[in-house]
Amino acid sequence: MRIPRNSNAIISIPYIRCPAKTRKTPDGKTILGRDVYTHCLIVGNVARKLMAYYPVALRDVLFPEGSELVSAAHDVGKVSPTFVEKIFRATDSYLPNSHPALQYVNPQHEEQWKGHAGVSQVTLKALNLAPLVAEIAGQHHGFSPTVAQYTASDEIFGAQPWQEERVHLLNALKTNLQSNWPEKVTPAQARIVAGLTSVADWIGSSEYFDDPEVAWEPLIDITLSDAGFITSKFKNDLSFQQVFGFSARQIQQQFIESISGPGVYVLEAPMGLGKTEAALYAAYQMMQTGQASGIYFALPTQLTSNKIYDRFNHFLQTVLDDSCPQRQALLLHGQAWLTQTILGEEGDLGRSWFECKKRGLLAPFAVGTLDQALMAAMHVKHGFVRAFGLAGKVVILDEVHSYDIYTGTIMQALVKLLRDMHCTVIILSATLSRARRSELLPDHELYSDAYPLITAVPTTTNIATEIPASPPQPQSIAIKFSSDSQAIEEALSRAEEGQQVLWIENTVADAQERYLDLAANAAEMGIACGLLHSRYHVQGRQMNEAKWVKLFGKEDHLTRQQQGRILVGTQVLEQSLDIDADFLITRFCPTDMLLQRFGRLWRHVTTPRPFTARCEVWIVAPELSVAIQQPQQQFGASSAVYAPYILCRSLEVWHQRQQVTLPDDIRPLIEATYCIREEQSEMNKWLYQLDEGDRQRKGRKVLRQLANLTLSQAGSTLPEEVATRYSERETIDLLLLRAIIPQPQQQTTSLTLMNGETVLIPQYSHQLSKRAWRQISAKLTEQMVRVPIDTVPEKLPRRWLIHIGLDHCLYVGDRDDDKAKLRIALVDDCGDLFGWQGTQLHPDGVLQYRDDLGFRIIKHKG
Repeated sequence: MRIPRNSNAIISIPYIRCPAKTRKTPDGKTILGRDVYTHCLIVGNVARKLMAYYPVALRDVLFPEGSELVSAAHDVGKVSPTFVEKIFRATDSYLPNSHPALQYVNPQHEEQWKGHAGVSQVTLKALNLAPLVAEIAGQHHGFSPTVAQYTASDEIFGAQPWQEERVHLLNALKTNLQSNWPEKVTPAQARIVAGLTSVADWIGSSEYFDDPEVAWEPLIDITLSDAGFITSKFKNDLSFQQVFGFSARQIQQQFIESISGPGVYVLEAPMGLGKTEAALYAAYQMMQTGQASGIYFALPTQLTSNKIYDRFNHFLQTVLDDSCPQRQALLLHGQAWLTQTILGEEGDLGRSWFECKKRGLLAPFAVGTLDQALMAAMHVKHGFVRAFGLAGKVVILDEVHSYDIYTGTIMQALVKLLRDMHCTVIILSATLSRARRSELLPDHELYSDAYPLITAVPTTTNIATEIPASPPQPQSIAIKFSSDSQAIEEALSRAEEGQQVLWIENTVADAQERYLDLAANAAEMGIACGLLHSRYHVQGRQMNEAKWVKLFGKEDHLTRQQQGRILVGTQVLEQSLDIDADFLITRFCPTDMLLQRFGRLWRHVTTPRPFTARCEVWIVAPELSVAIQQPQQQFGASSAVYAPYILCRSLEVWHQRQQVTLPDDIRPLIEATYCIREEQSEMNKWLYQLDEGDRQRKGRKVLRQLANLTLSQAGSTLPEEVATRYSERETIDLLLLRAIIPQPQQQTTSLTLMNGETVLIPQYSHQLSKRAWRQISAKLTEQMVRVPIDTVPEKLPRRWLIHIGLDHCLYVGDRDDDKAKLRIALVDDCGDLFGWQGTQLHPDGVLQYRDDLGFRIIKHKG
């Protein structure tokens, strides 16, 4: 069926009678909800309120005048025959094509232009508005619609009669909002306003606005508060000591004084010197003077300790005025987002932005991963929502040294975008090479090799200033190279003396093996032994991490002195954790990572230590000449994590060292490892492999090209889950359960969690309140573990997960995908994993989950 080619035969429906949505009645029936005009008006007013949260100086540069009208116009495309027919058919009482204006309409045609947002875009394009305005409206569902071949008066959109109704709607919005179209929009502003429009639409689509009989105006402040948006008030002129309880070190004071407004600021300083406090105090000054709208603290991984949240929360409670609403719960992390904030539509239950790790970007203050920030600069679905969430904030990028060429290329684009969005970008690193610093500031000539070093580039002047900073007192660390067996014996011996021993491996599998090597003997000797890595489910990891970070921290000294301990872990122990070891054993790794690990040794001068303790590191590494000949064999699994060329270059620098002095040796060691030089023989082979790649891994040239492709603004939008870090082995979240038992008579499914708790999942959403669904979601999310994608079960049919009701509380995947994104495994009493129908999961071995070991693969022998 199609619209007649004679446009005179086309009948339009007045815009005021066009529905925007359906809604559910308490008994589960589907009826019409708000009309398009009212919904657009709600969204325009929500957008205006959202902009009001920004300091005046930022608001004027981030949002062009008339932004609220652009947001309100987002759904003008719903005044179109295909959309209206689709909505009518979604109700329980409508006979298809029974409306006189819709008798020839086929809603499936919308697939050609990817829905009503495309109609919105061509409608605004026909008005000849400022460039990018129409595109903003077209992107409000997270991607660019395919409408290049269409015009607003095309018959498929209802021809001129329907276009006239859309224009009437836009004029009514202009009158009601007393707003005009923006005269000029920069690319950065377009990205921000596109994000503003999406978020305003999500909030304006929340459950509060479902009933058209309920007045919507009083509900806007309530919905914004429930979504986590608040007005922040700060205590004025607090000193550094008043905020943190101690006086600023000289380098901290120098860094704080270098920040004069939005721009990019790099602080290179040794581990444990208080870079976090310096960054937070600078952020406080920016916010209290109205030059920043909030803070996003970006960490390398999700697995950095809750201690950073504790420190951040303590900071917020100190600097925020006592009258500030929700003062005790501003920084929401873990699963708190799921239960304490309500965000409509895409942020609603079972939708992609329901995940807390994404929604944190929209909070005024949040700690999260770098990955979520990187997507603000990428051409991914909802990328501009992330940009909106970061606009005008102080964005702290921590541990910047630890990213490869793929992520580093994207990060360069992010830093540029953040500058354009009037952010204050603070980059923290203990081990940044001069070349890497230059890549982050590509438009500036940098010369200094001083260490510590501050580099300041305020947006107002765009001039780079390099400020050498005063170093702390030097610390000497003894170094010894050893074998695994020697290191195991020494770890047990040191722990028996009462020392706190830290052992860091480069892979989860190796960390699990070392733990098994040590744990049995440690127990017999009265030594506590623990393991930390990335493959625990959320609940188990949080408990495990909290326990061991406290034991190795700087607060509970009495417990620390009761016995010796050995903590084995992976790279999660080398960054952003304030832990202090008496003795360190580490698998060999690149120089910058090695120095980070050294920063966990004798970290605090106030920490009591056994009289036998020596400030010493044992490094498990191969002999240099053999390693250069056969790096894959000699470095083992580490060569799959780090490039063999970088490992060999690093080993050249370290293999004859018996001592290192920090911070004096940091810059020379880094530059000696990473400086560009001509290579010969085998080293030339490994350098070629690093640049060009091989069958096992892609080279730096290809990785840079792949990263640049994610930044392209041409073509279709990439998926929302596009990789921000390149890995030959992808990972995915796996939901671990003890049992899944359907109960068809009760229309529920019983899920048994890892701790034995039972959760009942109703088949239909109206059987529970949304708050109850959120609580279930929080519980299930805590049962997830991040694992290699090649170890997990095959994708389940999405309809099966929908049938048992999981889509009401978890994001199971795109609605257009037959296969679910969510993966599930059942864990038996022995810890073995099986598919939901009892099938074996891995052809080469058994998958297990143990509380002490986490997730692992036991490969079959032979």
